[in-house]
Amino acid sequence: MSELCCWQMPENGLVVLIGPSGAGKTTIANTWPASQVLSLDALREVVSDDAGDQDATGDAVAALHLLLEARMRRRLFTVIDATNVTRASREPLIAAAKRHGMLPIALMVATPGTVCVDRQSARPANRRVPEEVVIRQRQDMVDSQRRGLKSEGFIEVAYSESLYQLLPFLERLSERRQADLGLDDGDGLGDLLLPRRVFGPEILPLWRWKDGSNIADGDRVAEIRLGQMYLTLALRTDVDGEGDIGFDVAVPCPHDDECTGRAWVPAYSVTCLFRALNGDLDDDEDIVCTVHGPNTDDDQDDDVDGADFEEQDLEAIRS
Repeated sequence: MSELCCWQMPENGLVVLIGPSGAGKTTIANTWPASQVLSLDALREVVSDDAGDQDATGDAVAALHLLLEARMRRRLFTVIDATNVTRASREPLIAAAKRHGMLPIALMVATPGTVCVDRQSARPANRRVPEEVVIRQRQDMVDSQRRGLKSEGFIEVAYSESLYQLLPFLERLSERRQADLGLDDGDGLGDLLLPRRVFGPEILPLWRWKDGSNIADGDRVAEIRLGQMYLTLALRTDVDGEGDIGFDVAVPCPHDDECTGRAWVPAYSVTCLFRALNGDLDDDEDIVCTVHGPNTDDDQDDDVDGADFEEQDLEAIRS
């Protein structure tokens, strides 16, 4: 058995992951740049909007082969993320590599079958693979190994536990982080770092700071807008007087529909933004209006006060 380290993987290599569902192939594949990975699940989602739609597998395989041919023609290092446990599934991959002088490498992900089966329960319902299918996939992998993968045309057979992939993976993450912080002589994300940390990177193209706005009592204001829909946010730098930093999102005043003030509610994640725009936070208990104050239930307070006075009257009668 040949054991390959990550930096020994040839630049003109085609890495074919082989393992049953739940073996951890995608986790390993994701340690390479996304542009280098062709994932059958991802392509199944592309052609059907559902990564678990098995009826779309044929179209997804066709798309994978088309993209693989293009990458092999350009002699680009590529990783195939699919079960690939049968010879029939591997043959067109090896053939594409050899047509363009690329080097096919089998990367076995030999996770115990019981682990692969147990991992299915944590998957979304549409992605769970029946136990008998997982067991059959693993047996197909073992049979392929026994027959000899090199006889199929692979130049090397490696095992996932033999890889030293963590170092280049961390190096790539470090480089990305350095770029975000502007430590690579670039501009970096600057004042978009905090919005990304709180709400995720997908929100950044829509994020605009509204410098000069005075609608948040001197705090910095931002806007997220797409077409006619938008949200207004305020960056709070002294939350609850504790010096903490966070965001509020503007919502309608819960006290008066015609209120001319501003009502704000904390936004802790992108889910809060969705709920705010959807109206789910319109009566949130944490809303504070600049005119009417906190969103408290005055009627309930009156009931409590009335109960106190009634108790006092009863005590006076008893005495």
